[in-house]
Amino acid sequence: MSRPDPRNEHIGRVRSRVGGLRADRRVRYRGRDLHAELKGVDWLDLYAFGITGRRFQASQLRLMHALWVHTSYPDARIWNNRVAALAGSSRSNGNLGMAAALAVSEAHIYGRGNELQAVAFFLRGRRSLDHGATLEDCLGEEMHRHGRIAGYGRPLLEGDERIAPTMALAASLDLDQGRHVQLAFDIDRHFAELGKPLRMNYGGLVSAFGADLGFSPEQFALFMFPSFLAGMPPVYLDARSRPEGTLLPLPCETVLYQGPPPRAW
Repeated sequence: MSRPDPRNEHIGRVRSRVGGLRADRRVRYRGRDLHAELKGVDWLDLYAFGITGRRFQASQLRLMHALWVHTSYPDARIWNNRVAALAGSSRSNGNLGMAAALAVSEAHIYGRGNELQAVAFFLRGRRSLDHGATLEDCLGEEMHRHGRIAGYGRPLLEGDERIAPTMALAASLDLDQGRHVQLAFDIDRHFAELGKPLRMNYGGLVSAFGADLGFSPEQFALFMFPSFLAGMPPVYLDARSRPEGTLLPLPCETVLYQGPPPRAW
């Protein structure tokens, strides 16, 4: 017996549970009047409310701002910023360049995918520990599941310069003792005691804060989506101000080619 196609009842209409523009010209945003109840709110406050349906405390919002600010590097050598800079060097549209740079920020190992996995790991690990598992059990299960521990290790540098200022702010806001943040540092100490080069990186720390703030993995990935954005317009504009095509030009003769020899067609 075939089931009714759920698409049939949506033909010709768009339904929303989160709001929109009404016939009376009022705009509802998750049940609130955008231009009355939410007027004047901080943009990040609105953004997080749109993702979670929850309003956050002022101290939490200060920390959440910092999670973005502390990773806003105007450095064209960074993988996603390089896309923005190349857009400027090639005279592409700035908004297209930013969109492309944010798209490649989804990298699984060191972008949004890393945080998606890390938040899930901290939530799952904390539950397992609460039910009697050991830290080694949790790490072993995660290694079996994914082959790595998201949020630990950094390819080029030992340690992460973003952790200290973030924790200093969190301490000043009394937000540094969350259960998932404490777990993150327990794992960091565990790897250090074993002599493994797997110190916690910024993705691990912010993901632990995300778990403590009540984000699901998917919600936190959405929240962190703009976190690299502030570093991108500067590198785009800087590259655009220089002669066209001068960002990382690569002459053909510098390429070490070991494939088939030239062929006549």
